[in-house]
Amino acid sequence: MTAHEQLVARRGRRSGVTTMVAIHSTALGPAVGGCRFKPYADLGEAVADVLRLSAAMTAKCAVAGLAYGGGKSVIAPEPGRVLTPSDRRDVLLDHADLIAEFGGTYLAGPDVGTGPDDMLVLREVSAFAFCTPESAGGTGSSSGPTAVGVLAALRAVFGTADMTGRRVVISGYGSVGTHLAARLRAAGAEVVVSDVDAAKRAEAESSGLTWVDPEKALTLTADVVVPAAVGGVLSPETVARLDTPVVVGPANNQLTGDAVAADLAARGVLWIPDYVASAGGILYTLSREADGLGHDAALARVETIERTVADLLAAAKANGTTPLAEAAALAERRLTAAAA
Repeated sequence: MTAHEQLVARRGRRSGVTTMVAIHSTALGPAVGGCRFKPYADLGEAVADVLRLSAAMTAKCAVAGLAYGGGKSVIAPEPGRVLTPSDRRDVLLDHADLIAEFGGTYLAGPDVGTGPDDMLVLREVSAFAFCTPESAGGTGSSSGPTAVGVLAALRAVFGTADMTGRRVVISGYGSVGTHLAARLRAAGAEVVVSDVDAAKRAEAESSGLTWVDPEKALTLTADVVVPAAVGGVLSPETVARLDTPVVVGPANNQLTGDAVAADLAARGVLWIPDYVASAGGILYTLSREADGLGHDAALARVETIERTVADLLAAAKANGTTPLAEAAALAERRLTAAAA
């Protein structure tokens, strides 16, 4: 895949906090990608994250057939700094200043550490933010559509929506994970969940779910493991301890490196690329807020993930490759055609 087009970082004039925007590709259209708000050990780690995430957004949009490119933004407060509500607002306004500099070539949305209310603050300075609250005319959280997309991917894998008799382990009981757990349990699955926030255990168990400590989640015997929290959870070491034939989930950048896809295949584990399985949120949001479609029509676009995954699986079988290799090839073909 091509090199990044732009990386711009600014120290906010109000807050002093460093924010950055990375645009990987605009070959297909304006770059879209979420705004991640979290402390990093150092700025090098923040830069590495925004570059990796923006490249994944290019692939996500290309494979999903969207006329948009890949971007991402990061807000990186110093570790240990406590932000008051007023401080947080200043940080977001500083970030909005940076987004506005791009003049619409980068469109922001929520990501780890941000939500619809934060997008509303960005809108005070820049028009280029999606997923504002529904009360403000936006589509709100994209967690539900993201979960719908993951379920569509699972249907392609199993050939049915019926999960009766299957054990599913969801690593990450956040906004997407809770949607997935409820829907999978309704589809008949035995659902096990984990999260670094132990306070979520009571909520999970009251919903009829089984709780497991996070460090054990990836080692449980299961029919499906669903990474639904942070990235970098699939390394050669963790893959060696997996006890499942299928890994499908919405977490971004699940692999510590592309070579891990070969490790998964060597162990007989089917892994659906994260940027394919997690595309439901961006498909829904852009269908509603950019294309003006209604809820049902936008969800119908999300459901096309099932066909996309089925095609990738068929191509991987025919070519003796992995779904990741086929997804990367598909993205490259679409980007090359756009550039031509």
